[in-house]
Amino acid sequence: MAGDDQAKAAVTNNAQLAVMAAQIIDASRYLVLATADQQGAPWVSPLWYAHAGYREFFWVSDPQARHSQNIGIRPGVSMVIFDSSARPGAASAVYISGTAGMVAGPDLERSIEIYSRRSLEQGLPAWTPSSAQAPARHRLYRAVAAEQSVLQPGGVDVRIPVAVESVAAHRSPDH
Repeated sequence: MAGDDQAKAAVTNNAQLAVMAAQIIDASRYLVLATADQQGAPWVSPLWYAHAGYREFFWVSDPQARHSQNIGIRPGVSMVIFDSSARPGAASAVYISGTAGMVAGPDLERSIEIYSRRSLEQGLPAWTPSSAQAPARHRLYRAVAAEQSVLQPGGVDVRIPVAVESVAAHRSPDH
């Protein structure tokens, strides 16, 4: 019986963490993307983003930007999404690692629709496939999450793993 209670508490806790991660992702506008160049030198970039199912994260960038060049060399990325206006010790954050790349071909139409929808929701211009193809300056990029964790509530710098599938199960109707 005690084992059943512990298992139930763990499931509830995991569900609560997944909801927390989804709320942070929905409420934020920017993520911080970490990439590395060929020699392993790190580079971080703040990026406005859209997401699909809390698993795919989209942004537009110049292909000549340092982070874009790094992704072309090393597609492994890390990201963090957080409220930068929170008081110290009160912040919540989602940490994500995965693989990124430029979106092209048949995936571009679906992906740019996701990006454009979030852009319009926030009073920004619409995006079309031609907005992210030559000769346009920007390209659409996507990172697919392999791992996610949340910052332990209470200001403790401890990351608690959350199954990507659990976060995706808590989607809001328009994501």
